[in-house]
This record gives sequence, structure tokens and C-alpha cells, in this order.
Amino acid sequence: MKIAVIYGGKSGEHEVSLVSATSIVRNIKNHEVFLVGITKDGRWFLQEQAELDRVRKNPCTTLSITEKDDCAVSIFPGGGSISGLSTPKGTLSVDAALIALHGTFGEDGTIQGLMDMAGIPYTGCSCASSAMAIDKEKTKNLWHDAGLPVLPHVCIKKGEYTKENGLQAEKLMLQAEKDFGYPLFVKPCGTGSSVGASKVLDSSQLEQAVKEAFLWDNKILIEPALDAREIECSVTGNSVVDLDVHAFTPGEIIPSHDFYDYDAKYTDPDGAQLCIPANLSQEKMDFIKKVAVRAYKALDCSGLSRVDFFIDKRKDSLYLNEINTMPGFTSISMFPKMCEASGLAYSDLIELLIKQAIERFSEQSKIKTCRN
Repeated sequence: MKIAVIYGGKSGEHEVSLVSATSIVRNIKNHEVFLVGITKDGRWFLQEQAELDRVRKNPCTTLSITEKDDCAVSIFPGGGSISGLSTPKGTLSVDAALIALHGTFGEDGTIQGLMDMAGIPYTGCSCASSAMAIDKEKTKNLWHDAGLPVLPHVCIKKGEYTKENGLQAEKLMLQAEKDFGYPLFVKPCGTGSSVGASKVLDSSQLEQAVKEAFLWDNKILIEPALDAREIECSVTGNSVVDLDVHAFTPGEIIPSHDFYDYDAKYTDPDGAQLCIPANLSQEKMDFIKKVAVRAYKALDCSGLSRVDFFIDKRKDSLYLNEINTMPGFTSISMFPKMCEASGLAYSDLIELLIKQAIERFSEQSKIKTCRN
């Protein structure tokens, strides 16, 4: 099959995507691969075969994006896998798109909706599921309604933070201080990789943390910062069409930083210890897997997601933290490593995601969209 790997993106996680995509293309087997790089300003470019050969031959390199006008990619509604993608040199026929984008314009439903309009099968969650999952407030509300354990939180919207309405934001910040105490976490609702997130130790730091979070989104969350263990669980499958959802061996993140921030995840080689399997009883592991599947199904997820948990060290209580519909995907990232711990090799995981993308597209194509 012909697979378009789409990477980069107009996102604070652009560099993370380059690393994930590099690892993916090194492990795709038995398929013809096309590289479609998206620049930080949102332009799409088909990359030359030499770029694919370069990263496959040299394990120390990472994918880049070359911008050439005659390789600019356009996407056409209704074009399908034969002509949905096009360059000035001609159409780009692909059987599926493997979306290796993180965060804004990657995990938020925008590119998923674009692919739906073009009629191109793609890996990962649907447009609706992606849009729900990227919004931490909506995700927590849906999980709460499904009877799943989530931390209490306060949500502040940009309109409540303007000069005209600043008193409303101030009231919500005071409410968070009163209800949760310190320390607190302040984070944008719609980013991943801890971009824009801050741990706040006292009231003198709260205003600056709120300002930083609002740089990245128009809604932010404030929630208690537990003294907690961070547990993660990989999940795959289509929770709507065939209900074949599978959770893999949970792992644990033990950060050396104050919390598992962007630097600990991506720039500091000693930023965290990754323990797979997590040091938990089998009963606790099984319970976490069951909750992860319920969390995945509550959002109608498909393809893949990494479900993240907190375990309160004092009370041993389990809470859902968030869900990532396109988690880090390097060969040493938690998602593929947890799958490997359950017997699913990295290259086989990629094959599974492509297979599920084709199957979901086939099922979706059977749905009537007009009366004639």
C-alpha cells in the first residue's frame, strides 16, 4: 500500500512530531511511503525520496521539511485516495494517511475533518473524538458523567480574563485557591506535552502561570497538584464499529524534575525514569486497564490513545488525568514501549494502525449521507 506520513505541523509540538515521524518511517515495512511535511506556518510540502532515504540510513538524523513551490501539497474535497492530495507535478495517490502530528492542528480534529472531507483513510481517532479529547475540560466532564474518577478543577475562559471581565477570572482563581489549596497546576485546555503548563507553589506565582497558559489556548484549567505517581496505559481499537478495544501493560513515569514537564519529556535525557511494567499489584494493573478502556470508549476513540492516570501517594486513590490521541511515538516513547511489553512489536503496531484506518474508512463509507 501507499502510505502518506504527515508530520511537523503548526503546533508547539512541531519538533516532537519530527522525532515521532522519523521513528515511524524507519519501522514501516512492506509499504511505499510518501513524506508530507507541514511547516510551522501551516504549509504542506511533499518531500523528496532522498529525505526518506537519509533518515533510514542514518540513525542519528531526524526528518526535516524542505519547502519547494513545485512540491506544495493541496488537498481536495471528495478527491479520495486517488486524487485527494495533489502537487503542481500531479496527484498523489495514497491508500491511507498516517498522521504523526501532535497537539494543535494535529490531534484536535482539524486534520481529521480535512481527511474526512477529502475522502482519505487516516490513522487515529475521528474528527469528533479528537476534538473532544484535546479539550481537557470537555474530556473531564465526559469522564465525570460516565462515572470515572477525575480531579476537581476550575476552568477559566479568555473572555473572563479580559480587562472588562477580569473580576470573574479573579473569583475563579480565588475559588481554586480556597477549594484546592497549594500547590496547583495551571494548564491550557488544548495542548499536549505539558506545553504552557505550570506548577504553582503559592499565590505569588498564580497570576504569571495563568498568563503563560493563556498564551497557548483560550481556555485554561486550574486543578490541585497531587503528590502522585504518574501511570500511563496504551489503548488501541475502534470503540464504535467493532468494539475490539485492547489495553496494554501500564507503565510509570518517575520524573527527576518537579513535574513531568516539556523539558523532562524531550530535552533532558535524565528527565524521567520510565518503568514498564509499573510497580503495581496485578489487581491494580488490571483495574487500570479496565478504567483506561472505559475512558477510551467514553470518547468514542479509535486507532490509538494513551490514557494517563494519577495515583495519590497518600490515599492510593486513582484519578484519570488526560488522554492523548497521538502520543509520542519514538521507539523509546511510552506508548509503543507499553505495547511491546504486551507482545506487540513497534512495526506490528504501525501495521495495526494502518489496518484499522482502512477498516474504519470502509465502515464509514457504508453510511448514507443523502436520500438518493
